Amino acid sequence: MPPSTPVAPSTPSASGTPATPPTPWWARAARPARPPLPWAPMARAALAMALALAAGLLAHRVDLGVFAGLGAMHATMNDRVEPVRLRARRIATAVPASALGLLIGSALQHAQVGALALGAGLTLTAFVSGALSATGPRGSAAGLLLLVSATLGSGMPLPHPWWAAAAVLPAGAVLVLLLGVPLRGRRAPGADPGVRALAAVYDALGRMLADLGTPQGSASRQVLTARLNQLQDVLPPLPRPPRNPPAPDTAPNTAAHRVHTMYRAALAATEAATGLLWAWRPVPPEVAAVPGLLARAVEHGGGEVPVPDWSPDTPSRQALDAALRAAAATVAGREAVLTTAPAPPPDPWRLRVRLVSPGAARYGARLALCIAVGAALMAVLPLSRSYWVPMTIAFVLKPDLGSVFLRSVSRAVGTVLGVAVTAAVLSLAPGPWALVAIAALCVALLPYATAAHYGLNTVVMTPMALVLLQLGGQDGAAEFRPRVLDTVLASAIVLLFGHLLWPERPRHRIEPRLVSAAAALKAYLASVVRQDGPEPRSEVWLRRTAYRALADARAEVEQGLAEPPPTGRHAAEWLPATAALERLSGAVAAFAAQRRYGGRVPERAEVERVGRALDELTAAARAHRPPTGAAARPTRPHDPSRSALGRAADELDTLLAGHPPR
Repeated sequence: MPPSTPVAPSTPSASGTPATPPTPWWARAARPARPPLPWAPMARAALAMALALAAGLLAHRVDLGVFAGLGAMHATMNDRVEPVRLRARRIATAVPASALGLLIGSALQHAQVGALALGAGLTLTAFVSGALSATGPRGSAAGLLLLVSATLGSGMPLPHPWWAAAAVLPAGAVLVLLLGVPLRGRRAPGADPGVRALAAVYDALGRMLADLGTPQGSASRQVLTARLNQLQDVLPPLPRPPRNPPAPDTAPNTAAHRVHTMYRAALAATEAATGLLWAWRPVPPEVAAVPGLLARAVEHGGGEVPVPDWSPDTPSRQALDAALRAAAATVAGREAVLTTAPAPPPDPWRLRVRLVSPGAARYGARLALCIAVGAALMAVLPLSRSYWVPMTIAFVLKPDLGSVFLRSVSRAVGTVLGVAVTAAVLSLAPGPWALVAIAALCVALLPYATAAHYGLNTVVMTPMALVLLQLGGQDGAAEFRPRVLDTVLASAIVLLFGHLLWPERPRHRIEPRLVSAAAALKAYLASVVRQDGPEPRSEVWLRRTAYRALADARAEVEQGLAEPPPTGRHAAEWLPATAALERLSGAVAAFAAQRRYGGRVPERAEVERVGRALDELTAAARAHRPPTGAAARPTRPHDPSRSALGRAADELDTLLAGHPPR
């Protein structure tokens, strides 16, 4: 799903005070995103769910059809508008974890273990689920479904034989995957997810160029970074150059190679634009319109895009002019001088290290505690469908997916609304085929609802779950009041034991992200300072790493701002530091352009000042001490005769020391 558009913070004035009042935390929490409708995943989800349930009805094994439909739903939760290889990898990571969890839960139910053994089994599964969730987005999806399916298998009525539920669950996921395989034949260039993502990058770049020198520039830069992150995720790693490069007339000219070449050109244009944004220096409208023309040309498979003749009078403007001309050449299929190196390979030990990291253990223990409390209450309270409590805990307690407080409240409210919708539908006593249509409609809405707001996601998922229960032979009409009570109980457990009493605070999320961003910026700066001649081939990936780390830090701060005090207040205290690091990235980009096009030699004192400021900010983050200085944003263009690093050092000193801007 495409990321939602970031919300711009209030624009500070020259004195460092906000020009507009900050948005209250409750308004941020309630505000839904407005993502585009993902038509392809929606259609795949509806058709796969309908086929799975219809097959069960026709074979008179609707119990198996329900679990196949559950597999289609779990695959839909991990479906994206991506190339087939990425979709297959994402779904193939999550669905086997779901099947394994269902097998674990089914075995516990089949063995008719006591409440103590059942609680212990789910608690252990919860710890593994939480640790797995800390390894990244794919691990998070797999960990969630591992626990959710284990809770479902421990309580839902099982088909015969007992292990058949876990065996048929992947069938629905395979349907979702196969329905997304493109048919043979010539496809329009714009149908490729990588091409669409590249066009979105150029559109975002054009918007940022149009917003140069305005208060909207910062928000436009955040959108551009998000689009670049999405493009980087969609494209496969750049191929490593062979030891003996082929002759130009025999070099690869495949569609994938062309997209990679255009991507590399877009990275150079992004750096130049970021330097201009920092310098508060606009460009002529006809120049700002070039990226939009490049986006349309990319969508149509190429073509010539004229770059206007203008007079770039600063190093950053010269860098932008050169980058746009190189980008136009790559879109037209002509040769362009690009010095970007292939992306570094992933560390094969990274997953193993993160599985045993303190963060993984902390989240695993946090989730296990909540599941253990839920299991204890299941043993003493007369709950009709006890699996609903741990299942809700698994869905709600996901800090990597958003505010835990917001998800708890949204889950309770969304369940009430979803139950009301289901009650109205089932009061009409629809037949099984009508229930199949309702389930297909709900799962079709799931991709959009997930991207828009977690509360809307719950409103969609609740009717689908109750309809599946009805199809499976249970009286869904009798499940309304207990489901609301179970959801409220689970949300209360998460709020109390997973949010209020558990020491999971912004210092565990925001501050480590800021430390990582500062370290990435320092490496990027060191690469620019060491530069001799053209841009080093590895510098672009240090820059991409820094920009991505900054985007992660910004996302954590924005998530914290949507929570009530003291979490929201603590996040607001780190907002100026986050903005300062983002502006420093622009200053380094501007300095890189000064080095390449102005021949500037870095002054050791300036570099050391910036390095000391980054070290001081890192120490403040590790000590949980947000800087209290003014975060002044310049309102006039930067003097190109002055080093960009010098002004960046002044801004950081102002933030950290609190003295007036120089």
